[in-house]
Amino acid sequence: MNTLLNNATEILLLLFLIITFLQSGLDKITDWNGNISWLKEHFSKTPFKNIVPLLVGIILVTEVVAGLLSAVGIYQLLSTGETNIALYGAVLSAITLLMLLFGQRLAKDYEGAKTIAVYFIPTILLVFLLQA
Repeated sequence: MNTLLNNATEILLLLFLIITFLQSGLDKITDWNGNISWLKEHFSKTPFKNIVPLLVGIILVTEVVAGLLSAVGIYQLLSTGETNIALYGAVLSAITLLMLLFGQRLAKDYEGAKTIAVYFIPTILLVFLLQA
């Protein structure tokens, strides 16, 4: 119980990443065609217009792996007190958000980019906490 209470912030932030990325990955899997259709239009005036499915696949993999690493990180933190897997999950989450941010900026979707920045802040806080 002490481990849970002593690491409540880290665990809550890891849960935030699990929900964010596993839900997003699940959405891409269950509605692949809808996502691809929308994103092809979204990126139609960018250099990414011909490789949208490849890029969505890359994002899908990084989101799911980040979510899974975060989940395993919670388990490791609670069972051994170690944080290295949680840190890997947080760092991969930050990298994934940077990829998404780059795409939104390239597509000139500044509102979407602002939304990603909101997710980036707690993610970077988590990286900081796990490195301390």
